[in-house]
Amino acid sequence: MTDDAASMRDDAASMTLLTLDEIRAARVSIAPVVRPTPCTRSESLAKRLGREIWLKPEFRQRTGSFKIRGAYHRLASLPAASHVVAGSAGNHAQGVALAAQLLGHRATIFMPANASIPKLAATRAYGAEVIVGGATVDDCIALALVYATANDAVFVPPFDHRDILAGQGTIGLELLDEVPGLATVVIAIGGGGLCGGVAAALKLSRPEVRVVGVVAAGAASMITSLAVGIPQSVMPTTVADGIALKSPTELTLRHIEAFVDDVVVVSDEEITAAMLLLLERAKAVVEPAGAATLAAAIGERIGPDLGPTALVLGGGNVDPLLLGKCIEHGLGSLGRFLRLRLVTSDRPGSLAALTAEFAAMGLNVLNVEHHRSGMRLPLNAVEILVVLETRDDEHRREVLEALLAKGFDAEIVE
Repeated sequence: MTDDAASMRDDAASMTLLTLDEIRAARVSIAPVVRPTPCTRSESLAKRLGREIWLKPEFRQRTGSFKIRGAYHRLASLPAASHVVAGSAGNHAQGVALAAQLLGHRATIFMPANASIPKLAATRAYGAEVIVGGATVDDCIALALVYATANDAVFVPPFDHRDILAGQGTIGLELLDEVPGLATVVIAIGGGGLCGGVAAALKLSRPEVRVVGVVAAGAASMITSLAVGIPQSVMPTTVADGIALKSPTELTLRHIEAFVDDVVVVSDEEITAAMLLLLERAKAVVEPAGAATLAAAIGERIGPDLGPTALVLGGGNVDPLLLGKCIEHGLGSLGRFLRLRLVTSDRPGSLAALTAEFAAMGLNVLNVEHHRSGMRLPLNAVEILVVLETRDDEHRREVLEALLAKGFDAEIVE
């Protein structure tokens, strides 16, 4: 057989949909190294969402995400002491690095210049050589592929390989074992490896299970790709870096088409609000990409309540600085902050009267700015910008209405 003929055969095989036997084989392959992440039922989220909610906590997995599953399964099939190369912003990097360390392979990982310091440090700690370069994850993937070809190494894609999909698909088999009467599963989509693999495991085992994929509004390439039937590219702009991929591949697109019932979109505001809820209600530190599934559930985009619903929380590798920003952003999205602009008379005691009113309403003042000069105001007036702590959007409205009823000139500043 010629090299061209062999390549055509391999390409055709790679486009074939996963089989249940492949996913079961992957489960055996990764069993010695994967940490159990049994689903937990969330009563607080169930009460809020009005449906039975189960959480699949892959943020507790080794390396802090599901990525070790696919990476280990792929690397386990390679000859001993292979040289493997990958490009990633963090989760795939750590999965490949740990898998290589456990299997005795050499790993070289390309990571973007803006990768978080903890992710860089963790990847190096697993023994990988890290090369920083490229502005985006896709840049790093391209650099890794060129490097692997030039150095006769094995390129390990983050999702474009059936071994990777089969490894991630083992989550689907676990969900079926862990959630009695499982009816709906919600999974985030970046390149489509996680969602495609898990959906295949679910549909090939129990076709009646509904599978919903979730993309970030700023990285919705899977939506546009499904619409035209071929992979389409976007320029990703989202806080959820774990799913900020330019494009799916032919392999992952075919799996989403075949096994996923619906793909929905969530905003960054919804994602950060979901992160905050997971912190408060589940005591779970989940990265933005992992919280996208809860964001879709809160936004009532996952379809009818058919029975127990499982949300896959894919990872928890969030930089502490980004976590702080996301928490603050989430507080705003959930109505926990009220920013008001008030105009009042410029006389002694006006500000004291206003703060006394806040105190009477039991409000905590977070910040106050008092402006007089340089403002387009009447000569005897001042502008006060205040940030208050509130419970939710309804409470925000109540506070504004109470101030207006008492004669204050107030308006919300978004």
